[in-house]
Amino acid sequence: MGSTDSGAFRRMLRKLTSDVDVLDADDLSETSEKSGAQRASDCACGQEVTMQGRLRSVEFCPEDDSAAQLQAELYDGTEGVTLVWMGRRRIPGIEPGRTMRVRGRISVKDGQKVLYNPYYEICQAQ
Repeated sequence: MGSTDSGAFRRMLRKLTSDVDVLDADDLSETSEKSGAQRASDCACGQEVTMQGRLRSVEFCPEDDSAAQLQAELYDGTEGVTLVWMGRRRIPGIEPGRTMRVRGRISVKDGQKVLYNPYYEICQAQ
């Protein structure tokens, strides 16, 4: 058995024995990296970033009328980033399970990475 055969066998064995969430995270991370996006785990506060991942959750957070915001968690397979659109109650197409590409400047709030009012593109399902 050659080295390429054993590598293919190891990958197949890993897919058969790994947790579905781990495999999904690996696929998300690989897709994100191939698209040229940065890994969320590598991004630092103040950095201008482009990331791609899947929305895990979307919720409207009405603190009061002037501070209403739509929040979503984007997961790229390495780490989650909170997306916050100030003054928005809903954005068509922004829903859990959607794959998105976002761009903005990373902030950190309560130890969580955040992108405020990011530029976004909804990607076609892979």
